[in-house]
Amino acid sequence: MADIITVRFKDAGKAYTFDPGSETYAKDEQVIVETVHGLALGTVATGNRPASAEETDRQLRRVVRRATEKDLQTIEANRKKEAAAFAFCNKRVEALKLDMQLVEVECSLDGGKMLFYFTSDDRVDFRELVKNLAAEYHTRIEMRQIGVRDVSKMVGGLGICGRPFCCATYMKSFHPVSIKMAKEQGLSLNPGKISGTCGRLLCCLKYEQETYEHLNKITPRVGALVDGPEGRGRVTEANLITGRVKVCLDRRPEALPAEYDRSELKVIPTTRTPKEQ
Repeated sequence: MADIITVRFKDAGKAYTFDPGSETYAKDEQVIVETVHGLALGTVATGNRPASAEETDRQLRRVVRRATEKDLQTIEANRKKEAAAFAFCNKRVEALKLDMQLVEVECSLDGGKMLFYFTSDDRVDFRELVKNLAAEYHTRIEMRQIGVRDVSKMVGGLGICGRPFCCATYMKSFHPVSIKMAKEQGLSLNPGKISGTCGRLLCCLKYEQETYEHLNKITPRVGALVDGPEGRGRVTEANLITGRVKVCLDRRPEALPAEYDRSELKVIPTTRTPKEQ
């Protein structure tokens, strides 16, 4: 059975599968691989392991070689070239009055292509810009428009929690996040409190969603009719984390709500009227 390895191109990037051929590679080794964008330097995320039947059927790109000192020197030279290209491109964007923001420049290992990542609220006619860049660097130029979440992942920064962005440190891919998650977790729906620097809903809303979904199933909701140790009543307050529930008892409606653990209460199903439904 053939072996496979996975390679990551950025610290918090997705790991891609490659065919190591007859070589054996260890975790954290630097390798040169063939990608759709040409030769690239990557770091082995997982070393050799047997491929599954599904992986064997896929046409995998092969690892070209282990990275050499010359490869690392080329990468260093490319970094300087990327910085210069970033500054030059920004000047041309300003001169051409294009409504776009340059985010990052990547140069392929062999210098055969330069990739310019940018953001914009609208479609951009960058044909003249591409001509300027091609004339300056005499290589293939590719412009790629990306979203605001991708910008945060590339640029990095500190979130409202005071820690580095999750997407820029360890998240391998973005997961769907909805306002429903914030509601189920009892969070304030103030956009400033549940949105990240990118302006989108916080990725961390996804982390504990399964736990909150479970707690919502086993905890009586506010307004629910329940039976407890002291009789029947209506739930006035429920803390999902602690499991403490406050109930206004039918037999003493004027008194302060009694507090119980959710395990002590049994929800009484109620029939909704057509209007309530």
